[in-house]
Amino acid sequence: MNRIPTALTAILAFSTTGIADQKAAIRGFFDSSVAAEIAAENEVRGAIDPARIRENMKTLSARPHHVGSEGDRANAEWLLQQFKSFGWDAKIETFEVLFPTPAERLLEMTAPEKYTARLEEPALAVDPTSGQKSEQLPTYNAYSIDGDVTAPLVYVNRGIPADYEELDRLGISVTGKIAIARYGGSWRGIKPKVAAEHGAVGCIIYSDPKDDGYALGDVFPKGALRPEQGVQRGSVADMPLHPGDPGTPGVGSVPGGKRLPLSEVKTLTKIPVLPISYGDAEPLLRHLTGPMAPAAWRGALPFPYRVGPGASTVHLRVKFHWDVKPIRDVVATLRGSEFPDEWIIRGNHHDAWVNGAEDPISGQSAMLEEARALGAMARKGWKPKRTIVYCAWDGEEPGLLGSTEWAETHAEELDRKAVAYVNSDSNDRGYLGVSASHTLERFFEGVAASVEDPETHVSVAARKRLNAIHAAARPDPDDTDPDEFRDTPDQVRARREGRVDALGSGSDYTVFLDHLGIASANIGFDGEVEGGVYHSIYDDFFWYTHFSDTDFAYGRALGQTGATTVMRLAGADLLPFDFGGLSAVVTRYVSEIRREAEKLRARILEQNREVEEGVFAAILDPKKPTVAPKIEPAPPIVGFAPLENAAAKLSDSAERFDRAFDRAVAAGAGGRNLAEANARLLRAERMLLSDAGLPGRPWFKHQIYAPGFYTGYGVKTLPAVREAIEQRKWKLADDEIAAVARVIDREADFVAGIAAELDRPRQ
Repeated sequence: MNRIPTALTAILAFSTTGIADQKAAIRGFFDSSVAAEIAAENEVRGAIDPARIRENMKTLSARPHHVGSEGDRANAEWLLQQFKSFGWDAKIETFEVLFPTPAERLLEMTAPEKYTARLEEPALAVDPTSGQKSEQLPTYNAYSIDGDVTAPLVYVNRGIPADYEELDRLGISVTGKIAIARYGGSWRGIKPKVAAEHGAVGCIIYSDPKDDGYALGDVFPKGALRPEQGVQRGSVADMPLHPGDPGTPGVGSVPGGKRLPLSEVKTLTKIPVLPISYGDAEPLLRHLTGPMAPAAWRGALPFPYRVGPGASTVHLRVKFHWDVKPIRDVVATLRGSEFPDEWIIRGNHHDAWVNGAEDPISGQSAMLEEARALGAMARKGWKPKRTIVYCAWDGEEPGLLGSTEWAETHAEELDRKAVAYVNSDSNDRGYLGVSASHTLERFFEGVAASVEDPETHVSVAARKRLNAIHAAARPDPDDTDPDEFRDTPDQVRARREGRVDALGSGSDYTVFLDHLGIASANIGFDGEVEGGVYHSIYDDFFWYTHFSDTDFAYGRALGQTGATTVMRLAGADLLPFDFGGLSAVVTRYVSEIRREAEKLRARILEQNREVEEGVFAAILDPKKPTVAPKIEPAPPIVGFAPLENAAAKLSDSAERFDRAFDRAVAAGAGGRNLAEANARLLRAERMLLSDAGLPGRPWFKHQIYAPGFYTGYGVKTLPAVREAIEQRKWKLADDEIAAVARVIDREADFVAGIAAELDRPRQ
């Protein structure tokens, strides 16, 4: 097992004294309830067995189990039987979804010489499951359209909008060309989307060894990194419009339900797309001519990186079977004893692109062990106050299909009953990562303080905080924005709580938070594993047990974290939400966007000045070529007062709620009537939704968090306002500032109302 860095060891030696007092860490429990809660949690955490997690992974990753496969069906049925054997009320819910698979794939270089790409990952004798070729999906990108194109090649780096701005400066156009982009920098589906917007006729995505191959260390099977012919499969659907079944946007894809015809589906790519290995990319890139690529664009292949176009011309052909396939969500329930109509939902997906030991079985195996331990406690007489629902989702990999279709189908019931959704996905060795609604920030600090890190034997909260201090002291050398909001080490030390990250997209929490307004979180451990087998045939039991969490100690830590989270949410006397974290980040986001708007305005004015000077110089010197002026209209000064006022109001309400919450907990069961307060707390996140949704993508209704239109997975905070400014839509920015301010103002009123309810004498 890797050891923590020497500098971090030194910080640990002087900064931590071990696990925090558990009583202080438990939020929302009366004094009379704390001892029983601590005892139950300790028993469950102690029961979670890494050997069982290992056996779960061995079973679930034994064969490929992509959507529609026999392995996927068998795993769902095995999971169902496991939940039932643990004492849960379990069932499979089936949906029907569009899931294309390859019929034809061809990539060849036609000039300056002939090369036909292998498009295949070789089996390795040392890796037992890598040779299951008859059950493996070939390398492809799901939801690419069919296409057959031949064109010159242009290298576009990561293929994000900023890269095309750089190409414009170099005088390079991709119109009528095939773009080749390297993975990273954004979600893969953004790359063909932006390429098509710039006129490309096709897109190739490859894995550069600089990012996850030999530039970082030994490749598989000698090491953990991507081998020469390793390929990252994955979806390229336009999920920033909406996730889930492309044929049933906004409604559950129940068997026999109405579907859009393929011609009306909005989330397919506009151009054909294919992923390839760096082994197949090398000859294509080697023959590019044209300008040298900017230094930041250059990978680790052994030749100069040029942009093109030039000698390299390629022929790309892809064709798909456009089938509707069944997916199977396994849903297991422990009924609550006091509040059965308040639901705590816990999920992890079970489908994979191939064998998927790391993604997703490392998380699914730990979650299953949580369910076993909780079931064993229930058989001994422990009863959660609220209903607990454990979900093993299908179809996450192609586009969050299983979770989205289930939540859309049950949207009305979830709106009434769902308290929170807790997600996990892949899990490795390292630090606890928590991305969540900021109403849960303080709660998760308490959870993390109660779980021991298996490597350092301090709490995972202490290790997480100390890693944040370590990172703050060493800013990213590739960060080119010195003015970006970032914490100093002293600011990290001074924070009352460990900050949680905002949620974007990329896993099954998306529908719960962004569409339904259910407070959500994503948990998992990582940071100590340099992996390069993501979405390849080598993500399997052999790789995981040799190069990742080899003794499943962090699988156990994930199970302990998940079980503690669920138990506290299900058992709290008063739901443990906190609005101080929310108000703090809203204030922070408003300040960030204000500064971004000011910087953008200054940049546009400076660019206009440079253009004017160039035109004037050309007039004075007739020998110089005439410069066509490209003056951008001067942007207006954006007024942020409505947002700033709403953020200040939310801060006041959060402080009032904090005081009322503490008084109510101190008073205990005899002090206040808490039923109405809990019913309102359950709905607090809903107040942050807008029925209209985000501009141009109404499925996304949350006004504080959303995946970016051009980031895919990466979060955009206050997205309606931020993206309007980034896209220089000034009138829209003004409109959205007013609209989002109304949402925040409504949340402030709602929180103040909960505080008043907590202070109302019991009747």
